[in-house]
Amino acid sequence: TTKLRPAVVLATHGDDLTIVGIFSRLQQPSRETWVVLSSQDPTFFETGLKTTSVIKAERIAVIEQSVVVRKLGSLSPSQMGQVQTAVKLALNLD
Repeated sequence: TTKLRPAVVLATHGDDLTIVGIFSRLQQPSRETWVVLSSQDPTFFETGLKTTSVIKAERIAVIEQSVVVRKLGSLSPSQMGQVQTAVKLALNLD
């Protein structure tokens, strides 16, 4: 079986989604391509996550929309800005 994993959708192209993975195991040291979603953040409940998690911007994938189970939550504009910056770093676009 394949483990269900939350992800951030970066782009939609037809039936394909470009995503980055969200992981609940925070490893140290942190990388500049990671965005931590802290359960202590006042907007954390909007993410739909259960525990502090990390978006790993270097973990980019393209998946078909048909494999998405449901929308879990959303990120604040500030958090999305951090993700965009991290993706640029991960792809050496800066």
